Amino acid sequence: MKFGIYYSYWENSWGADCLPYIERVAKLGFDVIEIAAHHVNSFSPAHLDEIGRCARDNGIIMTAGLGPKESCNLSSADADVRKAGRAFFEETLSNIAKLDIHSIGGALHSYWPVDFNKPLDKKGDWARGVEGISSLADFAADLDINLCIEVLNRFENHVINTAEEGVRFVTETGKSNVKVMLDTFHMNIEEDSFSAAIRTAGPLLGHFHTGENNRRVPGKGRLPWHEIGTALREIGYEGTVVMEPFVKTGGEVGRDIRVWRDLSNNASDEQMDIDAREALRFSRFVLAGC
Repeated sequence: MKFGIYYSYWENSWGADCLPYIERVAKLGFDVIEIAAHHVNSFSPAHLDEIGRCARDNGIIMTAGLGPKESCNLSSADADVRKAGRAFFEETLSNIAKLDIHSIGGALHSYWPVDFNKPLDKKGDWARGVEGISSLADFAADLDINLCIEVLNRFENHVINTAEEGVRFVTETGKSNVKVMLDTFHMNIEEDSFSAAIRTAGPLLGHFHTGENNRRVPGKGRLPWHEIGTALREIGYEGTVVMEPFVKTGGEVGRDIRVWRDLSNNASDEQMDIDAREALRFSRFVLAGC
């Protein structure tokens, strides 16, 4: 397993530049940095080159995360929105490929966060999502990119809420580079069993997010990490494990994740780094057994 962290742990804006964090996560001992793909299309070619070079120089693997806007929803009932979504994804995938990124995860099949004040059509959104992702998969495959479809809790999305649904959705696309993505925070809400969900995903598991029940770093909550690690090792998972803690209030990140109180205990930047390093050591031990 390769262990990483989503750089928004330190940020309150989804569009913050990831460049300053690459060397930082390397010094903390991580193998991987996950970046937000939302604003990569606004980066200049020179800046993309700089980011890619920094990652290579520091021996850091990059992955990408994305919660598409409603205007880019591949499962929209509006054909014009689906067309706009396809154009957005083609541009985004082309740009992350320049960063040597081979995996993008999130609610790629839908949009995030879902507006539950509007009428919902799970069956229709599912069918259109399968069609959109299946069509996009060949474009992604030409760039050597896996599309990892994240299983989200009921309060953030209505299409795919469990590992079983994730496997069924991915299987229906019929594409080998479309994978299931699980996240322990969402699993804690939706799954009857962490280990059963992981075994259900099995060989289709392409990316794994970790975070506590309270969205703190692994080890500062109550999730059954030894059970989770045992299941990952049983299915032979050797992919990326990226922690996605959100502990600070304020900004877009605090608003969208609903962080209404400081979960860091008023931690300084230095303490945030210490917490991340300790969580990495904890994760390597309980998940990889090393």
